[in-house]
Amino acid sequence: MKAWRLDGMGGCLAFETVPKPVPRAGSVRVRIEASVLMSYLKPYVEGKLPFYRPPPAPFTPGTNGIGVIDAIGPDIWHLKPGQRVVLSSHFVAREQIDDPAQILIGLTGSEGAAPMLHDWPDGTLGEYALAPAEVVTPLDGLEDINAAQLAAITRFVIPFGGLLRARLTAGETIVVTGATGAYGSAAVLVAIAMGAARVVATGRNQSSLDALARVAGPRVSTVALSGDVQRDAEALRTAAGGGVPVAFDMVGQANDPNATLAALHSLRRGGRLVLMGSMATDLPIPYTTVMLNSLEILGQFMYPANAYQRLLALVRSGLLDIHALTPREFALAALDQAMHAASDAGNLEYVVVRP
Repeated sequence: MKAWRLDGMGGCLAFETVPKPVPRAGSVRVRIEASVLMSYLKPYVEGKLPFYRPPPAPFTPGTNGIGVIDAIGPDIWHLKPGQRVVLSSHFVAREQIDDPAQILIGLTGSEGAAPMLHDWPDGTLGEYALAPAEVVTPLDGLEDINAAQLAAITRFVIPFGGLLRARLTAGETIVVTGATGAYGSAAVLVAIAMGAARVVATGRNQSSLDALARVAGPRVSTVALSGDVQRDAEALRTAAGGGVPVAFDMVGQANDPNATLAALHSLRRGGRLVLMGSMATDLPIPYTTVMLNSLEILGQFMYPANAYQRLLALVRSGLLDIHALTPREFALAALDQAMHAASDAGNLEYVVVRP
């Protein structure tokens, strides 16, 4: 088969002919139909993200994707060849222990996860991928949607994990910071699908907020942030009709904490703030404010193991329209061009490569 092979971050990236992976116990081999590119794949490949812990070189990069099961190994009882599936990169060690290691297959791992990365180094940027059964979810009932469009669910699942962590319930109001980014926009759309009565989408790009509001519908209002924490917090409360029960923070690479602090100060007593972005500075917590108002600050990495199943239920029911996001398609061989496009993609589009 053909696959991209990376000789370590900052090393050689080459399109090579390699043996097809052989299914082993607890695994399935998937013929890839569409692999979704991260916006930061190019700097990752170039070695500009030193905080990542990549698999031992060489390996096939690539995270989530859509495909069809081609073969199964021993100890697989429900998944079948010919079944269309979505592959998640998020894999948590199977052992029943208090703090299992976790990795993102084809990308990085937590501290102490080197043995897992050694066993499961290769991602989806090839014609076939071998995956542990735990990261494979059937796409039954969605046969009428093409693979590139189905790949949109990989954009939605990450903020969905954060909204589950937030315990968002139907009828609640939520503030989403970083809503002009790819995952922030997806968070707004998923929150609507989950029954939020009102979503206040915030960011600093009014035109992107307006485009998102047009797609998301009348339950979404927007606030363009000024950078002044107190002024912005008051604007959020006004847009929400009072203090909000939930705030979801998906800011990307922010150099100051002001947007996140504005969201925190918009909360009503007993409110919850979920942190899931990638802020590049520390967050100064107003201790007394948090204590006096019984606020919760919750961190969330990725999503629970059954998140794709729950998200797909929203898609099948018609509550979540994945056509709100637009795919840009490239051939697998044109990865360099696709990586450039992924870095420039708008908040309502994503890039896939297809063998």
